[in-house]
Amino acid sequence: MSISIAIRETECKNALCAQRKKKILKVFVKDPIRYGDAAEYDMFLSRAEALNAFDDKDGFVKRNRIRDDSGVIYLDRLKDQADRMVLERITERTYTGWIDLSRTDDDVTAELIKSSLPEDRQTEWEAISFEETNDICGKCTLSWDKGRGCVGAFGPDNSRLPEIALKYGCSVTASVPDGAKSGRIYTKDDAVLLSKEIPILKDALSQDGKLAVKRYSGTVERLDAVSVISMNEGCGFFFF
Repeated sequence: MSISIAIRETECKNALCAQRKKKILKVFVKDPIRYGDAAEYDMFLSRAEALNAFDDKDGFVKRNRIRDDSGVIYLDRLKDQADRMVLERITERTYTGWIDLSRTDDDVTAELIKSSLPEDRQTEWEAISFEETNDICGKCTLSWDKGRGCVGAFGPDNSRLPEIALKYGCSVTASVPDGAKSGRIYTKDDAVLLSKEIPILKDALSQDGKLAVKRYSGTVERLDAVSVISMNEGCGFFFF
């Protein structure tokens, strides 16, 4: 298994994604029906059931550009509104479990967010396309991993770098495996210590040999980048 490095980007004033990640659009619940029109749902039925609702079956297929291999018909994808209205009368709603918070009162919204787990929330950031996220990350000054984003590789969990760090008194780097297991959040103060370890680690790798330099110099560069951002932005960082 491998260990990754990440910053707590929503704590950073200069993170271009922060506001979008803080804005929660939807919450997943077990009892969506009680939230009325705010509860999202799908309406679909089998191809056979849909065709049986029309005398002009070929016309229905052509009007709605239904592919020959479509085994399920989703009503919201139909091109013809009249056809959709026909099928709505024989189709039941299948609730997804997601509640659209733009359609709930403020007190209900607050309670839904408070009672939900992070994995049961959809943010504005998750709602935009990969192209948009890549574009935003590419412009962000906090994309510390050479413009690829704010998450990068530390290395395999059996990396010798923590062992080398321990030998030279670099306590923050030495703590990475345990920190990843425990979910420890490193602070700005830890970043100050980490930044002081960087030159020590670089020298230690050169003394250890060319293989150590080749294997771990990239990781040390990434640790350096994270320490700088944590100190400048006052944000936490972590390993997972």
